[in-house]
Amino acid sequence: MILCPMPRTVLIVDDDPHIRQLLVFAFQKAGLDTIEAADGEAGLALAGTHGPDLVVLDINMPRMDGLEVCRRLRADGDVPILFLSSRDDEIDRVLGIELGADDYVVKPFSPREVVARVMAILRRTAARPPAVEDGRGLEHGRLRLDLDGWRALWEGREVTLTVTEFSILRLLVSMPAKVFSRDAIIDRLHGPGFAITDRTIDSHIRNLRHKFARLGCADLIETRPGIGYRLGACGAA
Repeated sequence: MILCPMPRTVLIVDDDPHIRQLLVFAFQKAGLDTIEAADGEAGLALAGTHGPDLVVLDINMPRMDGLEVCRRLRADGDVPILFLSSRDDEIDRVLGIELGADDYVVKPFSPREVVARVMAILRRTAARPPAVEDGRGLEHGRLRLDLDGWRALWEGREVTLTVTEFSILRLLVSMPAKVFSRDAIIDRLHGPGFAITDRTIDSHIRNLRHKFARLGCADLIETRPGIGYRLGACGAA
């Protein structure tokens, strides 16, 4: 197993103590620090006080379910979130992604799979520094990506994106004429052979469109039926 090159903290929020124990062991073996919460309210409190690098979040919990925890975390910041669910329900899966989750794993799961998915997300955030203005970015139409600050701006207004959303948008902007299949997007984000559904990519794309549409961008990403996605005109004249 590949160890994390520097200590990163994962918050595990699940009401099942056996699952928490299983994940703690797997994450610590991978070189990750862990903190635990047995319900959503406790998870929110720990997220606020400890500032974890990633949250593993069960959907079905008493007092406050994972979807509500995700909504509140997204209202306050962009910490990466991986959902756990006891049901392979497409509605839950799509809703979780649209709320801002970066990935989704169905119970029962392999601890190695969860670790692999968490490490893939953390690799995309490992080099992310505080936002800086040094002119390094990508521009297309009225869209600008600040690559060092991991910020997306539409007509100068910042759009809050998850790590996965920013990574997808960066890929599309880097080659605006290229049409990317869903499999190609998955390979670029996670590496070849990574198990993730096409519907997950569709949900991320839909989420990106919705966020930019609220600022008046109606042509962020084009769908090429039967092929995939490419960057739209982004308001270019």
